[in-house]
Amino acid sequence: MCATVGVPQALLYYKYFPLWSTFLDGLGAEVVVSGATTKKMINTGTSLGENELCLPVKVFFGHLVDLKDKADALFVPRVVSVEKRAYTCPKFLGLPDLARSVDGSLPDILDPVFNSRLSRRKYYEAIFDFGKTFTRNKVRIIRAWSAGLTAQKAYERRLEAGLTPMEAMAGEAAAPAGGSLRIGIAGHPYNIYDPYTSLNLIKKLRQWDIDVVTTEMLPAKVLHKEAGRLPKRLFWSYEQEVVGSVFHWLNTKSVDGIIYVLSFACGPDSLVQALLESETRRKGGMPLMSLVVDEHSGEAGMITRVEAFVDMLRWRRQ
Repeated sequence: MCATVGVPQALLYYKYFPLWSTFLDGLGAEVVVSGATTKKMINTGTSLGENELCLPVKVFFGHLVDLKDKADALFVPRVVSVEKRAYTCPKFLGLPDLARSVDGSLPDILDPVFNSRLSRRKYYEAIFDFGKTFTRNKVRIIRAWSAGLTAQKAYERRLEAGLTPMEAMAGEAAAPAGGSLRIGIAGHPYNIYDPYTSLNLIKKLRQWDIDVVTTEMLPAKVLHKEAGRLPKRLFWSYEQEVVGSVFHWLNTKSVDGIIYVLSFACGPDSLVQALLESETRRKGGMPLMSLVVDEHSGEAGMITRVEAFVDMLRWRRQ
């Protein structure tokens, strides 16, 4: 049994950490989280990863190395599917294998499989198989998983109340709305919430008296309904959520403009970018800015672009 389990503060951490940490805690493990992303982590991940990998995966590698001497094992789930008839990013399907190839001196990789395309019975068999790593008590495994689901639902309610993941996990209260503008930020959680790789985009917008709403702040039912307007269902669940949020903002005109944050070298992101730009033009031209980030992104250039975008939005409102 592993006494200490490390969870990288990257990729799906921003989406499922309350579920994972509560589940592991219920199984008797001590959960250790890697530190906030730094330039050193990015440099480490970039040196270990292949050139064609996207920035979020390289960042993930840096977080794995950060945990190397802090945990007995590393939690790297294989998230295949989170809903029927759809998959996650191909990198997530092979993430445990990528992790094992990064550094031979890393601790053991714990790789439970989450695949909603399986039958309910097989899905829970996978959870039990993972739980047996810590305990043979099936009742304890069930209780730990149930507690994790409860924690996850509470976390998602806080996100929908207008909190970012870090604010929700810290138990902070939602800031009252009332900014001079309202901007929707679309993108994967690991692209928009990591302060370092996102260049503190949300914080800067709030400092400029702008209300920010993100994909995670919208109910799942709304995202699925809006994404369902496409003539053909997208293969990737997380891309569906991004599309659903932008379609919602376009249809309700509930924001003054939209910033889509995407990773350089991400194939699904690139396809969604073209789709969103086309839909925005078709819906009447709500301002949409695509912000591409990679390991070479600089804060000065980003601030200049975002400031120009905000100035244009203020001009439109006058």
